[in-house]
Amino acid sequence: PWCACRSSCRTLRCGRAGWADCVNRRPQQPPPTTLACTPRHGYAACSSSLSLRCKPLALMTLISGRFEPTVADGSTAPGKRCGHSLTAVDGQRPGEQNLILFGGATALESNSLGTPAAAGPNAGIRLSGATNSVHVFESKTGQWSELQTVCSREGDKPTPRAAHAAVAYGNMLVVQGGIGPCGLATGDLHVLDLTREVAIWHRVAVPGEGPGPRYAHVLTLLNRRFLVVIGGNNGRDTLDDVWVLDTDSKPYQWQLVVPEGTRPAGRMYASAAARSDGLLLLCGGRDAANNPLTCAYGLKLHPDGRWEWGAARGTASTPRYQHASAFVNEKLHVSGGAVGGGKLIETSEALAVLDTNLGTWAENPSGYDEDEEVNSKEGAVQDLRRCRHAMAAVGRAIIVYGGLRGSELLDDMIVLYDGPSPHLEALIAGAGLRTSRPWEDWLGGVRSQIQRMNGVMPATQKAAEEEAAAGGALLSRLDNNGERAMSPGGKRQGKLVHRGSHKKQPTPDVRLYHRAVVVAREANGVLGGLVRQLSIDQFDHEARRVSGVGLQSPDPQALLTLTPQTSLTRSLSTNGVHKWILSDLLRPRDWRAPLERQLRTRVDSIKDLCIRAEKIFAEEPTVLELSAPLKIFGDLHGQYGDLMRLFDEYGNPSTAGDIAYIDYLFLGDYVDRGAHSLETILLLLALKVEYPKNVHLIRGNHEAEDINALFGFRSECIERLGEVDGLNIWRMLNSVFNWLPLAALIEDKILCMHGGIGRDINTIDDIARLERPLTMEKGGQTLMDLLWSDPTENDSVQGLQPNARGPGLVTFGPDRVTDFCIRNNLQLIVRAHECVMDGFERFAQGHLITLFSATNYCGTANNAGAILVVGRDLVVVPKLIHPLPPAVDSPSDMDRDKLSPTWMDVGRPPTPVRGRPPQQGDEQGGSLAWF
Repeated sequence: PWCACRSSCRTLRCGRAGWADCVNRRPQQPPPTTLACTPRHGYAACSSSLSLRCKPLALMTLISGRFEPTVADGSTAPGKRCGHSLTAVDGQRPGEQNLILFGGATALESNSLGTPAAAGPNAGIRLSGATNSVHVFESKTGQWSELQTVCSREGDKPTPRAAHAAVAYGNMLVVQGGIGPCGLATGDLHVLDLTREVAIWHRVAVPGEGPGPRYAHVLTLLNRRFLVVIGGNNGRDTLDDVWVLDTDSKPYQWQLVVPEGTRPAGRMYASAAARSDGLLLLCGGRDAANNPLTCAYGLKLHPDGRWEWGAARGTASTPRYQHASAFVNEKLHVSGGAVGGGKLIETSEALAVLDTNLGTWAENPSGYDEDEEVNSKEGAVQDLRRCRHAMAAVGRAIIVYGGLRGSELLDDMIVLYDGPSPHLEALIAGAGLRTSRPWEDWLGGVRSQIQRMNGVMPATQKAAEEEAAAGGALLSRLDNNGERAMSPGGKRQGKLVHRGSHKKQPTPDVRLYHRAVVVAREANGVLGGLVRQLSIDQFDHEARRVSGVGLQSPDPQALLTLTPQTSLTRSLSTNGVHKWILSDLLRPRDWRAPLERQLRTRVDSIKDLCIRAEKIFAEEPTVLELSAPLKIFGDLHGQYGDLMRLFDEYGNPSTAGDIAYIDYLFLGDYVDRGAHSLETILLLLALKVEYPKNVHLIRGNHEAEDINALFGFRSECIERLGEVDGLNIWRMLNSVFNWLPLAALIEDKILCMHGGIGRDINTIDDIARLERPLTMEKGGQTLMDLLWSDPTENDSVQGLQPNARGPGLVTFGPDRVTDFCIRNNLQLIVRAHECVMDGFERFAQGHLITLFSATNYCGTANNAGAILVVGRDLVVVPKLIHPLPPAVDSPSDMDRDKLSPTWMDVGRPPTPVRGRPPQQGDEQGGSLAWF
């Protein structure tokens, strides 16, 4: 990598493309002891006596733009994807390495106009089509093929996922973490054994504590022995922990290590790579405040067993995350990335190299110059401007695959080489027959390009210019040969198929997962992260309604396979008071009930929030049309502590949580009965304003002025805000309630509502025809059925029966559910409204599920709370929390006797678990007659 510049020339210049401009003396003058070089693009200073040797930090030759290798007969290529992993795994022959591509997201969700969502970390890209497929790129043939795998035991194959971490361990691929259609993947290790004729998946469940479920983290192999997991996000927090597993020590056990030295801040979407001598480099990422990072840290294991962090010398000029990195010898190569605000890193900084020996960064070592035509937007460096891609190194070759650029999902393959004169055979370790004609043509073109470049190497300046232009020339040739599809403007034409532009594809059938996720009940209220899965059959109360006389399931042919609706994308709002409310209230881990029941949110801020939220609800339809995946929440009833526990255990709607991957749907009854109705409704409205396309609220029967005047919400507003302001806020919030949507349809197969179908609702259009704003009086029997009706006692009680809640209300039998599903091409109804002991309860042989999210309802029921997670494959997974004893040092939802007696109206009606029994006077006056 050295070039000798003789001092005999009158003007000594070391080339303009990435080299330092050197100051010289005339030949007749004595040569200086040290010849100073002005650093350019981060290159090292040069020193010399009689001759000058300029050492570049990195000399990159871009030898491929977008290469499209062939596909093995009968197989498939990886195609467009992002959030995947690309790993160089040892082949069967000595020195041979193949690329293993696993998982990722294969599509972007679209908005109502059929255009892809704006890509970028803060613009809210939404990924779909998570996969667990495995593709291999064989270096000796240049062909992609999909690898057919088997499992040693049921459940050993990893679930579909993206944003996972993977590393090679000899001839095996190790995968951990990630996020998929049903949320975070488990924390188990999945090992793909490639030593056999048929690749086999093994699941390694390491006992004891470990990294657990997380995504956007890094996994590396250090010293060919230690698996190291760093950072990421567990659905609640951005992490800074370091977990190590010694593969030489059995039984396997994860160890949480606390290295000496300067500890890097918690981060997600960072990159990490291990040097051959055992140095791990952690680079970039996004911190807990969503700020991109520039710093790099080295992690080293000393011979005496000590782990130590050390800040890498030098700082990259541009922060980035969702990038990729790989080591070639002592140089860490970093490509692409996002910088926040929906923007990708600039073209001039799309490739950076850290020389770990010199401790200096080189931005754009390929010699990009904004003034040169050879580096136009369709040139070499622009191809690396992407995020959520994957990168691997094979010898001196660096391969980049896929990712995102703007709203385009990529499937191109970029190959770089670290050195001025690459030996292309390093890309073909086997040196065997190459059966792929495009691969041969590509290699031949690259070889001739390099030969032309090397032919002019004696002229130093010209050589540097040739090196800088090599990538652009090659990509131009690829374009002329039709290898790349380019638009007239120079930007790549997207091949993304939008929903609605093709014949619609059928969605999978809805099914309830056979296990539920349960947080273990702890006597002291400390969950400790103990989560387990229980078979649904183990619940004592959940199946009580389906234990009666059998009901014939609807004819599968009658339940039509429908097309999913256009999915919604996250759209961040402008600045406003709701952001302050979110920062104050959305604290799943450390929220505590205020000691004096004071409300920190100002009255004028609540008024502004109501105006913003009402405007959003007014623009939504009466029946929302939503896409999976999403989480569904049942009744909350002001039990804010339970809402925070659910967010803490199963992910929260924030950029540090899982809002980029999954939507949230709340089924009403946000207020009344509980002690913190104001916190509950203010947080949900603030979330709606912040994420209007991803957080969805529908109306419950307690979102009505006549009802929440009786059951505590009005009293809470007056007690906490004062009589005048409290009544004004109470009225404004009820005005917002009148605009709430009334139902939600998920993928045309799951209908969600608060109450039920009652006697008068026969089609979804019956609900959609209700015009808002809507009071209980104007809604008539349809609204009362929708918000107040219940299923019958069990499957044996069919037809319509009187409802103990009051006159005019009914319960509906399983026959009504079956008829409604067939008539409307549905497979499942999800409703709330009733407290059920296990948090969820099936009815009509599973075609209806009742969901309740508040635990220990009214302080006496001792019920569990649950949410439902609907995956992209329409598998419905219940997730539960159990009630906790009240805290000793602060009031809680169940700690009623410690609260000020003013908020609990002594004249309030009793609050039984299954609704209030008829009371005298219900026959007269307003909507109470319906009640």
